[in-house]
Amino acid sequence: MAIQWFPGHMTSARKKAAETMERADMVIEVLDARVPEAGSNPMIRELREHRQRPCLKLLNKTDLADPAVTKAWLAYFNSQKGVKAVALSCKKPGETAKIPSLCLALAPHRGTPLKPLRMMIMGIPNVGKSTLMNALLKRRVAKVGDEPAVTKSQQILALNDHMTLIDTPGLMWPKIAHDSDGYMLAASHSIGRNAVIDEEVAAFLGDILLERYPELVSKRYGISVADMDGHHLIEALAKRRSYRLKGGDYDLEKAALTLLQDYRDGVLGRISLETPETRAAMMAKVIEPVKSDALSAEPDLNDEA
Repeated sequence: MAIQWFPGHMTSARKKAAETMERADMVIEVLDARVPEAGSNPMIRELREHRQRPCLKLLNKTDLADPAVTKAWLAYFNSQKGVKAVALSCKKPGETAKIPSLCLALAPHRGTPLKPLRMMIMGIPNVGKSTLMNALLKRRVAKVGDEPAVTKSQQILALNDHMTLIDTPGLMWPKIAHDSDGYMLAASHSIGRNAVIDEEVAAFLGDILLERYPELVSKRYGISVADMDGHHLIEALAKRRSYRLKGGDYDLEKAALTLLQDYRDGVLGRISLETPETRAAMMAKVIEPVKSDALSAEPDLNDEA
């Protein structure tokens, strides 16, 4: 099942973002460090590149992500033109304190009382934009919640006499091109539950965990994971925790939600769902069939009369 999620308010938010980008000097894109490329909205890249705006990519929730994988993602993003990437946790004031100086370095022509630096905070839902706003301003100015799409309108606030913050709603894009991206975003709680089936998302998550972090799964749930896939993991978890429905059958939905929540809360350990290498491999599989189809459609010149 392909996962798509584009609530109605995001259409107007998209239009407003395009208008605001014209007046902004740079973009702060907040990403979930566990799924930084799957969660990078292509519309944000298109908007900032069209306006030639530099970008500070913040890999947030780095305390939940695999540190070795995060290091690889930083190298990947920092190789891109006009981009500076850093890893941090927006919940830690000491780490967010370095953001203003990083922004000034990306836009040295701004940052004075006469020409304040206008920073536009963007990202998909539930990656920590509101937490970042509150941390930078050292007061609660943005509503924070554990559900996607809490923020639904823009707000502009002065950070100091030479820097301005523009907070924007979490913005998805109309069509998620790759099914695995939708599942990774759903597992990481950036997509509303009304658009997904929890058991399917948990089974997808389980497959990744069993392939790359089997020891963390085994340690957490006290089960042998040899020759197991995501669906079997959910069943084993239901049995291990004695999750049962009234009729006596195992409660697979409860087991699925347990697995998802344990991943989201970092209870399983520090986990990343994608790496630059897995991303490249996935994209190669997508591109190769297209090339093959194109080649098969070419006429055979030897058959011409």
